Amino acid sequence: MAWIAFLPLFFSIAEQNPKKAFLGGWLTGLVYFGGTLYWIAPTLWQGGLSSLISFFIFFGLVSYLALYLGLFSALLKYVSKGHGGRGLLIAPVLWVVLEWVKGHFLTGFPWASLAYSQTEFLPMIQIADFGSIYVVGFLVMFCNRALYLSLRGLFREERHPDRFDWRPLVLAGLVFLLSFFYGTFRLSESTKTEEQISLAVIQGNIAQDKKWDRNFKQETLEVYWRLSEEVLKDNTKKRDLILWPEAVLPFIFGTEAVHEKALSDFSRDRDVYLLLGAPSLTTREREAVSLRNSAYLISPDSEHVSQYDKMHLVPFGEYVPFPEWLFFIKKWVQGLADFSPGVEAVVFEVGQARIGTAICFELIFPEIVRRFVQNGATVMTTITNDAWFGDTSAPDQHFSMMVFRAIENRISFARAANTGISGFVDARGQVISKTMLFNEDSATATLDLRGETTLYTRFGDFFVAFCVIIALYFLCGAFIKRRTKNAV
Repeated sequence: MAWIAFLPLFFSIAEQNPKKAFLGGWLTGLVYFGGTLYWIAPTLWQGGLSSLISFFIFFGLVSYLALYLGLFSALLKYVSKGHGGRGLLIAPVLWVVLEWVKGHFLTGFPWASLAYSQTEFLPMIQIADFGSIYVVGFLVMFCNRALYLSLRGLFREERHPDRFDWRPLVLAGLVFLLSFFYGTFRLSESTKTEEQISLAVIQGNIAQDKKWDRNFKQETLEVYWRLSEEVLKDNTKKRDLILWPEAVLPFIFGTEAVHEKALSDFSRDRDVYLLLGAPSLTTREREAVSLRNSAYLISPDSEHVSQYDKMHLVPFGEYVPFPEWLFFIKKWVQGLADFSPGVEAVVFEVGQARIGTAICFELIFPEIVRRFVQNGATVMTTITNDAWFGDTSAPDQHFSMMVFRAIENRISFARAANTGISGFVDARGQVISKTMLFNEDSATATLDLRGETTLYTRFGDFFVAFCVIIALYFLCGAFIKRRTKNAV
Protein backbone atom coordinates (compact mmCIF):
# COMPACT_ATOMS: atom_id res chain seq x y z
CA MET A 1 0.00 0.00 0.00
CA ALA A 2 2.88 2.39 0.66
CA TRP A 3 3.63 2.56 -3.09
CA ILE A 4 0.28 4.33 -3.69
CA ALA A 5 -0.46 5.66 -0.19
CA PHE A 6 0.37 9.28 -1.01
CA LEU A 7 -1.94 9.59 -4.00
CA PRO A 8 -4.90 10.87 -1.92
CA LEU A 9 -2.67 13.53 -0.35
CA PHE A 10 -1.24 14.62 -3.71
CA PHE A 11 -4.67 14.94 -5.30
CA SER A 12 -6.16 16.70 -2.27
CA ILE A 13 -3.50 19.44 -2.27
CA ALA A 14 -3.27 19.79 -6.07
CA GLU A 15 -5.35 22.98 -6.16
CA GLN A 16 -4.33 24.30 -2.73
CA ASN A 17 -1.88 27.04 -1.86
CA PRO A 18 1.09 26.16 0.42
CA LYS A 19 -0.74 27.18 3.61
CA LYS A 20 -3.73 24.97 2.93
CA ALA A 21 -1.44 22.19 1.72
CA PHE A 22 0.35 22.37 5.07
CA LEU A 23 -2.92 21.82 6.89
CA GLY A 24 -3.82 18.88 4.66
CA GLY A 25 -0.41 17.31 5.20
CA TRP A 26 -0.56 17.86 8.96
CA LEU A 27 -3.96 16.19 9.22
CA THR A 28 -2.66 13.28 7.15
CA GLY A 29 0.32 12.98 9.47
CA LEU A 30 -1.94 13.10 12.50
CA VAL A 31 -3.87 10.09 11.21
CA TYR A 32 -0.74 8.18 10.17
CA PHE A 33 1.38 8.73 13.26
CA GLY A 34 -1.61 8.44 15.57
CA GLY A 35 -2.46 5.03 14.12
CA THR A 36 1.13 3.80 13.99
CA LEU A 37 2.25 5.05 17.41
CA TYR A 38 -0.99 4.45 19.34
CA TRP A 39 0.99 2.30 21.81
CA ILE A 40 2.84 5.31 23.26
CA ALA A 41 -0.06 6.31 25.53
CA PRO A 42 -0.46 2.91 27.26
CA THR A 43 3.35 2.62 27.49
CA LEU A 44 3.58 5.94 29.33
CA TRP A 45 0.68 4.94 31.54
CA GLN A 46 2.47 1.69 32.40
CA GLY A 47 5.54 3.75 33.22
CA GLY A 48 3.75 5.64 35.97
CA LEU A 49 2.05 8.59 34.29
CA SER A 50 -1.66 9.20 34.68
CA SER A 51 -3.87 8.32 31.73
CA LEU A 52 -4.62 12.01 31.09
CA ILE A 53 -0.97 13.06 31.05
CA SER A 54 -0.08 9.99 28.95
CA PHE A 55 -2.63 10.99 26.33
CA PHE A 56 -1.46 14.60 26.44
CA ILE A 57 2.15 13.59 25.73
CA PHE A 58 1.05 11.12 23.05
CA PHE A 59 -1.04 13.74 21.26
CA GLY A 60 1.77 16.28 21.57
CA LEU A 61 4.32 13.89 20.02
CA VAL A 62 1.96 12.85 17.21
CA SER A 63 1.11 16.49 16.49
CA TYR A 64 4.81 17.34 16.35
CA LEU A 65 5.64 14.45 14.01
CA ALA A 66 2.69 15.40 11.79
CA LEU A 67 4.32 18.79 11.26
CA TYR A 68 6.86 17.10 9.00
CA LEU A 69 4.13 15.87 6.67
CA GLY A 70 2.58 19.33 6.76
CA LEU A 71 5.90 20.95 5.92
CA PHE A 72 6.50 18.39 3.18
CA SER A 73 3.13 19.21 1.59
CA ALA A 74 3.65 22.97 1.84
CA LEU A 75 7.16 22.86 0.37
CA LEU A 76 6.01 20.55 -2.39
CA LYS A 77 3.36 23.07 -3.44
CA TYR A 78 5.78 25.97 -3.10
CA VAL A 79 8.42 24.37 -5.33
CA SER A 80 6.58 22.15 -7.81
CA LYS A 81 4.93 24.64 -10.14
CA GLY A 82 6.58 24.98 -13.54
CA HIS A 83 9.23 22.28 -13.23
CA GLY A 84 7.83 19.79 -15.73
CA GLY A 85 9.65 16.46 -15.80
CA ARG A 86 12.26 17.60 -13.31
CA GLY A 87 9.45 17.92 -10.76
CA LEU A 88 9.48 14.17 -10.32
CA LEU A 89 12.53 14.55 -8.08
CA ILE A 90 11.09 17.26 -5.83
CA ALA A 91 8.85 15.07 -3.65
CA PRO A 92 11.39 12.29 -2.90
CA VAL A 93 14.29 14.64 -2.11
CA LEU A 94 12.11 16.78 0.16
CA TRP A 95 10.87 13.63 1.87
CA VAL A 96 14.39 12.33 2.50
CA VAL A 97 15.60 15.64 3.93
CA LEU A 98 12.62 15.99 6.27
CA GLU A 99 12.80 12.38 7.44
CA TRP A 100 16.47 12.86 8.24
CA VAL A 101 15.65 16.00 10.24
CA LYS A 102 12.88 14.11 12.07
CA GLY A 103 15.42 11.45 12.99
CA HIS A 104 17.91 13.95 14.45
CA PHE A 105 16.19 17.13 15.61
CA LEU A 106 15.31 17.34 19.35
CA THR A 107 17.18 14.05 20.05
CA GLY A 108 15.52 12.48 16.98
CA PHE A 109 12.70 9.99 16.50
CA PRO A 110 13.07 7.99 13.25
CA TRP A 111 10.37 5.50 14.29
CA ALA A 112 7.63 4.97 11.67
CA SER A 113 9.86 6.06 8.79
CA LEU A 114 8.47 5.27 5.34
CA ALA A 115 11.08 2.60 4.60
CA TYR A 116 9.85 0.34 7.41
CA SER A 117 6.66 -0.29 5.45
CA GLN A 118 8.82 -2.47 3.18
CA THR A 119 10.47 -4.64 5.85
CA GLU A 120 9.07 -7.86 4.41
CA PHE A 121 9.85 -6.88 0.80
CA LEU A 122 13.45 -8.05 1.07
CA PRO A 123 14.50 -7.65 -2.59
CA MET A 124 13.47 -3.99 -2.53
CA ILE A 125 15.22 -3.02 0.70
CA GLN A 126 18.66 -4.42 -0.13
CA ILE A 127 19.54 -0.94 -1.44
CA ALA A 128 19.66 0.15 2.22
CA ASP A 129 23.36 -0.82 2.13
CA PHE A 130 23.73 2.20 -0.13
CA GLY A 131 21.81 4.88 1.78
CA SER A 132 20.06 3.39 4.84
CA ILE A 133 16.30 3.85 5.28
CA TYR A 134 16.47 7.12 3.38
CA VAL A 135 17.19 5.62 -0.03
CA VAL A 136 14.30 3.16 0.41
CA GLY A 137 11.99 6.00 1.43
CA PHE A 138 13.19 7.95 -1.61
CA LEU A 139 12.25 5.07 -3.91
CA VAL A 140 8.76 4.63 -2.42
CA MET A 141 8.06 8.36 -2.64
CA PHE A 142 9.51 8.52 -6.18
CA CYS A 143 7.04 5.87 -7.33
CA ASN A 144 4.13 7.58 -5.57
CA ARG A 145 4.92 10.89 -7.23
CA ALA A 146 5.43 9.30 -10.65
CA LEU A 147 2.06 7.59 -10.46
CA TYR A 148 0.40 10.87 -9.50
CA LEU A 149 2.05 12.79 -12.35
CA SER A 150 0.93 10.11 -14.79
CA LEU A 151 -2.66 10.05 -13.57
CA ARG A 152 -3.39 13.70 -12.88
CA GLY A 153 -4.32 14.43 -16.51
CA LEU A 154 -7.22 12.00 -16.26
CA PHE A 155 -8.84 14.27 -13.69
CA ARG A 156 -7.87 17.67 -15.11
CA GLU A 157 -8.46 17.35 -18.81
CA GLU A 158 -8.57 21.07 -19.48
CA ARG A 159 -5.08 21.59 -18.15
CA HIS A 160 -3.53 18.36 -19.32
CA PRO A 161 -4.89 17.57 -22.77
CA ASP A 162 -2.62 14.52 -23.10
CA ARG A 163 -4.58 13.02 -20.22
CA PHE A 164 -2.45 10.02 -19.20
CA ASP A 165 1.29 10.84 -19.15
CA TRP A 166 3.16 7.55 -19.34
CA ARG A 167 6.69 9.00 -19.05
CA PRO A 168 6.92 9.42 -15.24
CA LEU A 169 5.51 5.95 -14.72
CA VAL A 170 7.99 4.35 -17.13
CA LEU A 171 10.90 6.09 -15.43
CA ALA A 172 9.67 5.00 -12.00
CA GLY A 173 9.23 1.47 -13.31
CA LEU A 174 12.84 1.37 -14.51
CA VAL A 175 14.13 2.62 -11.16
CA PHE A 176 11.92 0.10 -9.36
CA LEU A 177 13.16 -2.78 -11.51
CA LEU A 178 16.81 -1.79 -11.09
CA SER A 179 16.38 -1.77 -7.32
CA PHE A 180 14.50 -5.06 -7.41
CA PHE A 181 17.13 -6.79 -9.57
CA TYR A 182 19.91 -5.49 -7.33
CA GLY A 183 18.08 -6.84 -4.29
CA THR A 184 17.44 -10.20 -5.94
CA PHE A 185 21.13 -10.45 -6.82
CA ARG A 186 22.22 -9.63 -3.27
CA LEU A 187 19.81 -12.16 -1.81
CA SER A 188 21.15 -14.86 -4.15
CA GLU A 189 24.71 -14.26 -2.92
CA SER A 190 26.08 -16.41 -0.13
CA THR A 191 26.89 -14.61 3.10
CA LYS A 192 28.92 -17.51 4.49
CA THR A 193 32.28 -16.58 5.95
CA GLU A 194 35.05 -18.74 7.33
CA GLU A 195 34.64 -17.32 10.82
CA GLN A 196 31.39 -17.78 12.76
CA ILE A 197 30.03 -17.42 16.26
CA SER A 198 27.47 -19.59 18.02
CA LEU A 199 25.00 -17.68 20.21
CA ALA A 200 22.00 -18.27 22.41
CA VAL A 201 19.45 -15.61 23.36
CA ILE A 202 17.43 -15.95 26.55
CA GLN A 203 13.92 -14.56 27.01
CA GLY A 204 12.92 -14.76 30.66
CA ASN A 205 9.50 -13.12 30.26
CA ILE A 206 9.65 -11.34 33.61
CA ALA A 207 6.62 -9.12 34.16
CA GLN A 208 7.43 -5.42 34.39
CA ASP A 209 5.94 -5.10 37.88
CA LYS A 210 8.23 -7.89 39.13
CA LYS A 211 11.53 -6.84 37.53
CA TRP A 212 12.56 -4.52 40.35
CA ASP A 213 10.62 -6.13 43.17
CA ARG A 214 13.20 -7.39 45.69
CA ASN A 215 10.89 -10.27 46.61
CA PHE A 216 11.34 -11.65 43.08
CA LYS A 217 15.10 -11.01 42.70
CA GLN A 218 16.14 -14.61 43.24
CA GLU A 219 13.25 -15.94 41.19
CA THR A 220 14.23 -13.70 38.25
CA LEU A 221 17.83 -14.87 38.31
CA GLU A 222 16.82 -18.53 38.60
CA VAL A 223 14.70 -18.23 35.44
CA TYR A 224 17.73 -17.05 33.47
CA TRP A 225 20.07 -19.62 35.03
CA ARG A 226 17.65 -22.42 34.13
CA LEU A 227 17.08 -21.30 30.53
CA SER A 228 20.82 -20.79 30.02
CA GLU A 229 21.58 -24.27 31.35
CA GLU A 230 19.02 -25.73 28.95
CA VAL A 231 20.63 -24.22 25.84
CA LEU A 232 24.02 -25.51 26.98
CA LYS A 233 22.75 -29.09 27.33
CA ASP A 234 22.88 -29.48 23.55
CA ASN A 235 26.30 -31.09 23.14
CA THR A 236 26.15 -31.01 19.34
CA LYS A 237 27.23 -27.38 19.25
CA LYS A 238 29.36 -25.40 21.68
CA ARG A 239 27.91 -21.98 22.45
CA ASP A 240 30.37 -19.11 22.39
CA LEU A 241 28.05 -16.45 23.81
CA ILE A 242 24.80 -16.28 25.77
CA LEU A 243 22.79 -13.09 25.50
CA TRP A 244 20.49 -11.87 28.29
CA PRO A 245 18.19 -8.82 27.86
CA GLU A 246 18.53 -5.18 28.85
CA ALA A 247 18.50 -4.45 32.62
CA VAL A 248 18.06 -8.16 33.25
CA LEU A 249 19.87 -8.02 36.60
CA PRO A 250 17.50 -6.67 39.27
CA PHE A 251 20.26 -4.69 40.94
CA ILE A 252 22.96 -2.15 40.15
CA PHE A 253 26.02 -3.95 38.86
CA GLY A 254 28.88 -3.64 41.32
CA THR A 255 26.70 -3.69 44.43
CA GLU A 256 25.87 -7.42 44.72
CA ALA A 257 29.10 -9.36 45.18
CA VAL A 258 27.43 -12.74 45.72
CA HIS A 259 25.32 -12.62 42.55
CA GLU A 260 28.17 -11.17 40.48
CA LYS A 261 30.49 -13.97 41.58
CA ALA A 262 27.79 -16.46 40.56
CA LEU A 263 27.77 -14.91 37.08
CA SER A 264 31.56 -15.17 36.79
CA ASP A 265 31.51 -18.76 38.06
CA PHE A 266 28.81 -19.69 35.57
CA SER A 267 30.82 -18.22 32.69
CA ARG A 268 34.04 -19.94 33.77
CA ASP A 269 32.53 -23.34 34.63
CA ARG A 270 30.54 -23.54 31.36
CA ASP A 271 33.29 -21.96 29.26
CA VAL A 272 30.89 -19.47 27.71
CA TYR A 273 30.81 -15.68 27.44
CA LEU A 274 27.83 -13.96 29.04
CA LEU A 275 26.54 -10.63 27.70
CA LEU A 276 23.80 -8.96 29.72
CA GLY A 277 22.28 -5.65 30.68
CA ALA A 278 22.23 -3.96 34.09
CA PRO A 279 22.21 -0.44 35.50
CA SER A 280 25.55 0.84 36.74
CA LEU A 281 27.01 3.68 38.76
CA THR A 282 29.94 5.36 37.04
CA THR A 283 32.34 7.96 38.37
CA ARG A 284 34.48 9.84 35.89
CA GLU A 285 37.23 12.32 36.60
CA ARG A 286 35.81 15.58 38.01
CA GLU A 287 32.28 14.27 37.65
CA ALA A 288 29.69 13.21 40.20
CA VAL A 289 28.46 9.63 40.35
CA SER A 290 26.09 8.99 37.43
CA LEU A 291 23.53 6.26 36.77
CA ARG A 292 23.92 4.51 33.42
CA ASN A 293 22.11 1.85 31.42
CA SER A 294 24.90 -0.59 30.65
CA ALA A 295 25.79 -3.84 28.94
CA TYR A 296 28.42 -6.15 30.45
CA LEU A 297 30.50 -8.90 28.90
CA ILE A 298 31.63 -11.54 31.39
CA SER A 299 34.52 -13.66 30.13
CA PRO A 300 35.14 -17.32 31.08
CA ASP A 301 38.92 -16.97 31.17
CA SER A 302 39.33 -13.74 33.07
CA GLU A 303 38.06 -11.74 36.00
CA HIS A 304 37.83 -8.77 33.67
CA VAL A 305 34.32 -7.47 32.90
CA SER A 306 33.90 -5.23 29.86
CA GLN A 307 31.27 -2.48 29.95
CA TYR A 308 29.35 -0.43 27.41
CA ASP A 309 27.13 2.47 28.47
CA LYS A 310 24.06 3.31 26.41
CA MET A 311 24.72 6.46 24.38
CA HIS A 312 21.23 7.48 23.22
CA LEU A 313 18.78 7.52 26.10
CA VAL A 314 14.98 7.45 25.92
CA PRO A 315 13.49 10.92 26.47
CA PHE A 316 11.01 10.99 29.38
CA GLY A 317 11.92 7.37 30.15
CA GLU A 318 15.59 7.51 31.11
CA TYR A 319 16.01 11.25 31.37
CA VAL A 320 14.09 14.51 30.99
CA PRO A 321 15.28 16.54 27.99
CA PHE A 322 15.61 20.30 28.38
CA PRO A 323 15.24 20.10 32.19
CA GLU A 324 15.36 23.88 32.57
CA TRP A 325 12.08 24.08 30.62
CA LEU A 326 10.49 20.76 31.58
CA PHE A 327 11.33 20.84 35.29
CA PHE A 328 7.75 19.91 36.20
CA ILE A 329 7.91 16.46 34.53
CA LYS A 330 9.66 14.80 37.47
CA LYS A 331 6.89 16.02 39.75
CA TRP A 332 4.40 14.15 37.59
CA VAL A 333 6.27 10.84 37.54
CA GLN A 334 7.34 9.19 40.75
CA GLY A 335 10.63 7.33 40.46
CA LEU A 336 11.60 8.66 37.03
CA ALA A 337 15.24 7.67 36.53
CA ASP A 338 17.88 10.20 35.59
CA PHE A 339 20.42 8.28 33.55
CA SER A 340 23.56 9.74 31.99
CA PRO A 341 24.59 8.79 28.43
CA GLY A 342 27.73 6.93 27.46
CA VAL A 343 30.17 8.45 25.02
CA GLU A 344 31.85 5.56 23.20
CA ALA A 345 30.62 2.69 21.01
CA VAL A 346 32.51 -0.04 22.87
CA VAL A 347 33.12 -3.25 20.95
CA PHE A 348 33.51 -6.48 22.95
CA GLU A 349 35.86 -9.31 21.97
CA VAL A 350 34.56 -12.90 21.99
CA GLY A 351 37.24 -15.12 20.46
CA GLN A 352 37.63 -14.02 16.83
CA ALA A 353 34.35 -12.11 16.91
CA ARG A 354 33.98 -8.45 17.80
CA ILE A 355 30.57 -7.70 19.28
CA GLY A 356 28.67 -4.41 19.16
CA THR A 357 25.66 -4.00 21.46
CA ALA A 358 22.82 -1.56 20.83
CA ILE A 359 20.65 -1.15 23.90
CA CYS A 360 16.88 -0.88 23.27
CA PHE A 361 16.06 2.56 21.81
CA GLU A 362 19.48 2.77 20.11
CA LEU A 363 18.43 0.20 17.52
CA ILE A 364 16.13 2.70 15.80
CA PHE A 365 19.06 4.98 14.92
CA PRO A 366 21.04 3.84 11.84
CA GLU A 367 24.03 6.02 12.73
CA ILE A 368 24.51 4.37 16.14
CA VAL A 369 24.81 0.85 14.73
CA ARG A 370 27.10 2.26 12.05
CA ARG A 371 29.42 3.60 14.78
CA PHE A 372 29.81 0.11 16.23
CA VAL A 373 30.61 -1.34 12.82
CA GLN A 374 33.10 1.43 12.11
CA ASN A 375 34.76 0.55 15.42
CA GLY A 376 35.29 -2.98 14.16
CA ALA A 377 32.15 -4.93 15.10
CA THR A 378 31.77 -8.15 13.11
CA VAL A 379 28.49 -9.20 14.77
CA MET A 380 25.82 -6.98 16.31
CA THR A 381 23.68 -7.75 19.31
CA THR A 382 20.80 -5.78 20.73
CA ILE A 383 19.29 -6.16 24.19
CA THR A 384 15.97 -4.67 25.19
CA ASN A 385 13.07 -4.76 27.60
CA ASP A 386 9.92 -4.32 25.55
CA ALA A 387 7.62 -5.32 28.41
CA TRP A 388 6.64 -1.66 28.64
CA PHE A 389 4.88 -1.93 25.28
CA GLY A 390 2.45 -4.59 26.42
CA ASP A 391 0.45 -6.53 23.84
CA THR A 392 0.68 -3.91 21.08
CA SER A 393 2.32 -3.70 17.66
CA ALA A 394 5.35 -1.86 19.11
CA PRO A 395 7.51 -4.98 19.70
CA ASP A 396 6.99 -6.04 16.07
CA GLN A 397 7.82 -2.54 14.85
CA HIS A 398 10.94 -2.49 17.02
CA PHE A 399 12.08 -5.92 15.79
CA SER A 400 11.61 -4.91 12.14
CA MET A 401 14.19 -2.15 12.50
CA MET A 402 16.85 -4.77 13.16
CA VAL A 403 16.28 -6.03 9.60
CA PHE A 404 17.34 -2.65 8.19
CA ARG A 405 20.31 -2.25 10.56
CA ALA A 406 21.58 -5.64 9.36
CA ILE A 407 21.28 -4.77 5.65
CA GLU A 408 22.73 -1.28 6.04
CA ASN A 409 26.01 -2.68 7.36
CA ARG A 410 25.81 -6.28 6.04
CA ILE A 411 26.16 -7.60 9.55
CA SER A 412 24.32 -10.37 11.41
CA PHE A 413 22.22 -9.55 14.46
CA ALA A 414 21.16 -11.33 17.65
CA ARG A 415 18.41 -9.89 19.85
CA ALA A 416 17.45 -10.71 23.43
CA ALA A 417 14.22 -9.14 24.68
CA ASN A 418 12.78 -9.70 28.15
CA THR A 419 9.25 -10.50 26.96
CA GLY A 420 10.06 -10.85 23.23
CA ILE A 421 10.56 -10.59 20.39
CA SER A 422 14.00 -12.25 20.54
CA GLY A 423 15.77 -13.77 17.57
CA PHE A 424 18.38 -13.60 14.84
CA VAL A 425 18.71 -11.82 11.50
CA ASP A 426 21.44 -12.45 8.92
CA ALA A 427 23.40 -9.89 6.90
CA ARG A 428 20.75 -9.89 4.15
CA GLY A 429 17.97 -9.00 6.58
CA GLN A 430 16.50 -12.50 6.53
CA VAL A 431 14.99 -13.54 9.86
CA ILE A 432 16.70 -16.78 10.89
CA SER A 433 14.41 -17.38 13.87
CA LYS A 434 12.37 -15.41 16.38
CA THR A 435 10.36 -16.07 19.50
CA MET A 436 6.77 -15.29 20.37
CA LEU A 437 5.74 -12.46 22.67
CA PHE A 438 5.20 -13.09 26.38
CA ASN A 439 6.69 -16.57 26.41
CA GLU A 440 9.55 -17.89 28.50
CA ASP A 441 11.85 -19.01 25.71
CA SER A 442 15.33 -19.26 24.22
CA ALA A 443 16.79 -19.50 20.73
CA THR A 444 20.14 -20.45 19.25
CA ALA A 445 21.94 -19.74 15.99
CA THR A 446 25.35 -19.72 14.38
CA LEU A 447 26.06 -16.37 12.75
CA ASP A 448 28.64 -15.48 10.12
CA LEU A 449 31.01 -12.68 10.96
CA ARG A 450 30.81 -9.56 8.82
CA GLY A 451 32.60 -10.04 5.50
CA GLU A 452 32.24 -6.68 3.73
CA THR A 453 32.04 -2.94 4.28
CA THR A 454 29.05 -1.24 2.69
CA LEU A 455 28.82 2.22 1.17
CA TYR A 456 26.61 3.26 4.05
CA THR A 457 29.08 2.01 6.65
CA ARG A 458 31.93 3.77 4.90
CA PHE A 459 30.32 7.09 3.98
CA GLY A 460 27.22 7.38 6.18
CA ASP A 461 24.41 9.67 5.05
CA PHE A 462 26.02 10.84 1.82
CA PHE A 463 22.75 10.09 0.00
CA VAL A 464 20.95 12.49 2.34
CA ALA A 465 23.58 15.14 1.58
CA PHE A 466 22.92 14.61 -2.13
CA CYS A 467 19.19 15.12 -1.55
CA VAL A 468 19.85 18.26 0.50
CA ILE A 469 21.76 19.79 -2.43
CA ILE A 470 18.95 19.01 -4.88
CA ALA A 471 16.28 20.26 -2.47
CA LEU A 472 18.15 23.54 -1.97
CA TYR A 473 18.44 23.93 -5.74
CA PHE A 474 14.67 23.61 -6.17
CA LEU A 475 13.86 25.79 -3.16
CA CYS A 476 16.22 28.57 -4.19
CA GLY A 477 14.92 28.42 -7.74
CA ALA A 478 11.33 28.72 -6.55
CA PHE A 479 12.21 31.61 -4.24
CA ILE A 480 14.04 33.53 -6.99
CA LYS A 481 11.23 32.92 -9.47
CA ARG A 482 8.63 34.26 -7.02
CA ARG A 483 10.75 37.31 -6.16
CA THR A 484 11.23 38.07 -9.84
CA LYS A 485 7.54 37.68 -10.55
CA ASN A 486 6.60 39.96 -7.65
CA ALA A 487 9.17 42.57 -8.73
CA VAL A 488 7.59 42.72 -12.20
